[in-house]
Amino acid sequence: MAVRELRIFPDPVLRQACAEIERYDESVARLLDDLAESMYAHRGVGLAAPQIGEAVQAMVVDVDQRDGTPRLIEFVNPRVTAASDDLEEREEGCLSFPGEADTVRRPRRVTVQAFDRRGQSFEITAEGLLATAMQHEIDHLKGKLFVDYLSRLRRSLLLRRMKKRLRESA
Repeated sequence: MAVRELRIFPDPVLRQACAEIERYDESVARLLDDLAESMYAHRGVGLAAPQIGEAVQAMVVDVDQRDGTPRLIEFVNPRVTAASDDLEEREEGCLSFPGEADTVRRPRRVTVQAFDRRGQSFEITAEGLLATAMQHEIDHLKGKLFVDYLSRLRRSLLLRRMKKRLRESA
């Protein structure tokens, strides 16, 4: 396992639609291990492969870290198979947008079908923070970012703040 360097917006890999994983071998296991290690090291609740420079459909989520017990869920080739019509607003941040967050509206409840590291299919239905985190990370695999849900004004202000912060830290 290794903590990998995070890709920061506007890195082009963050806008790529990711390829499906076709072979479940040691490279997939290593990628999932690196995703988890990197997510925990950077104190995130989710991380998708493009955020560490890999344009493939793999992601990890762990929203229950608060009590110190990891509850890691690994996803390969995830798909949202059902989403509620009712939407929920929740503040979202992103490790690829350091220090930034804004309110995003997403379906309150979703069902996701995916595969584990051995290629076994599973399905999970969630609401609340877990549903939000799964949708956020699946969006990354499609080249979509949380800022795409914001109005042009809010997106412009967020990106301006971020650019200023990055200039000041350089």
